[in-house]
Amino acid sequence: MFHIIPAIDLIEGKCVRLTQGDYRQKTVYNENPLEVAKQFEDVGLTRLHLVDLDGAKAKKVINWKVLERITNQTQLHVDFGGGVQSDDDLRVVFESGAKQVTGGSIAVKNPDLFENWLANYGGDKIILGADARNERVAVSGWEEGTELWVYDFVQKWVDKGAQYVISTDVAKDGLLQGPSFDLYKNLQDQCPELHIIASGGVSNLGDIEKLAEMNLFGVIVGKAIYEGRVTLTDLMKWSVQ
Repeated sequence: MFHIIPAIDLIEGKCVRLTQGDYRQKTVYNENPLEVAKQFEDVGLTRLHLVDLDGAKAKKVINWKVLERITNQTQLHVDFGGGVQSDDDLRVVFESGAKQVTGGSIAVKNPDLFENWLANYGGDKIILGADARNERVAVSGWEEGTELWVYDFVQKWVDKGAQYVISTDVAKDGLLQGPSFDLYKNLQDQCPELHIIASGGVSNLGDIEKLAEMNLFGVIVGKAIYEGRVTLTDLMKWSVQ
């Protein structure tokens, strides 16, 4: 089954989107993320990708109360990312109701800790965040580049037990110009057992259908929904098929 995973990005408790991870290119779509989450649930979507952009910048979880409200008042399977940098952060996020937690920067900057999380919580609970710019890993809300080749980076963590990866091509994100199909195809060829979640660049239903045909685990859709390029009705009809 192919999973449609709508995204809510949080700044100051509000639902926003950035363009290419740039905090100066911010659009506020709704002051009430819970309302948005309920709209997703109402059309039959079952998952939510919740990103704490304040947390990504502060390097600690900030918006855990929003997570708690959403998990208390919906049945959505929430994966949470942004600012999860310590055991305490991870504990707070799981206690606040997240089913999965995404770690990207931590897997680069504190690999021993990330490896412990995989060992202690399991590869079904800890998602590897492998965001890339020109196939090199980008971290800290994409504000920092690295020299790490994304495919080597993912392979390393698959070897250590990672089962899920969310990969965003930063160059595509928020531009509504289409996903990085080659990136996902290459990851798939290299790690056929990996649950790959595409993220970034989705501009229309055709993009989603093409990703589904690749037999990926799912796709995160954000700006395309908020800008009306993909309607919730589209997703409801399509995800039921």
